[in-house]
Amino acid sequence: MDWSDDAIVLGLRHHGEHAAILDALTREHGRHLGLIRGATSKRLKGALEPGNLLTAHWRGRLDEHLGTFTIELARARAAQFFSDGLKLSVLAAACAIAATTLPEREKHTRAFEALSHLLESLSEEQAMLGVADYVRFEAVLLEDLGFGLDLESCAATGVRHDLTHVSPKSGRAVSAGSAAPYRDKLFALPTFLMDHSAQPSPKDLADGLALTGFFLSRSVLEAHGAALPPARARLVERLAAGRPDR
Repeated sequence: MDWSDDAIVLGLRHHGEHAAILDALTREHGRHLGLIRGATSKRLKGALEPGNLLTAHWRGRLDEHLGTFTIELARARAAQFFSDGLKLSVLAAACAIAATTLPEREKHTRAFEALSHLLESLSEEQAMLGVADYVRFEAVLLEDLGFGLDLESCAATGVRHDLTHVSPKSGRAVSAGSAAPYRDKLFALPTFLMDHSAQPSPKDLADGLALTGFFLSRSVLEAHGAALPPARARLVERLAAGRPDR
């Protein structure tokens, strides 16, 4: 069995003295693991940074085997974020959440495209806008995994305007009027999740992370005894500290 595909590096786990196991999200073959021989070499070490885009060739005697990867670097993304603490946190959180939530060897082309878009846009925009894109990426993950939020209309009245909150029970939007008696029991719905031109405040970003994090944890991870990854928690903490650029 063998195939070639575009692949985004999610993580790397050392295996022996010179090899490593690559965890990558591929366009057509989903999240896939494979052995990389010579992973500590100068040629490969820089290519295997999380977020980098690879041309990857996987080969295994049987489809269910771990198999081996041979790779070529297609686009180096990681290095350009090393001088920006917040962007680096977004990069780390995005790769970690994809590795934690996506099942192995299950095709999720939309998740691949969303992660690729996030990493591309992160290099071109302000870091705070990158966090907004990260929250949107988590919303895409929820939808791609079958647990999408319904933000089209109010769960109580059906109206499609003035949507300000989300029900933790149903994942549906709630209008300001319907939410008023229950505000302390609902999640705030930041405008940037519905309007990509909206400029998010730090509070909006914190609200967005709280919203998608809750549903990822409850709907995707808890059933498998897993939790949101530490890299995501560090992103939340960086924003809460009020100095995200450090």
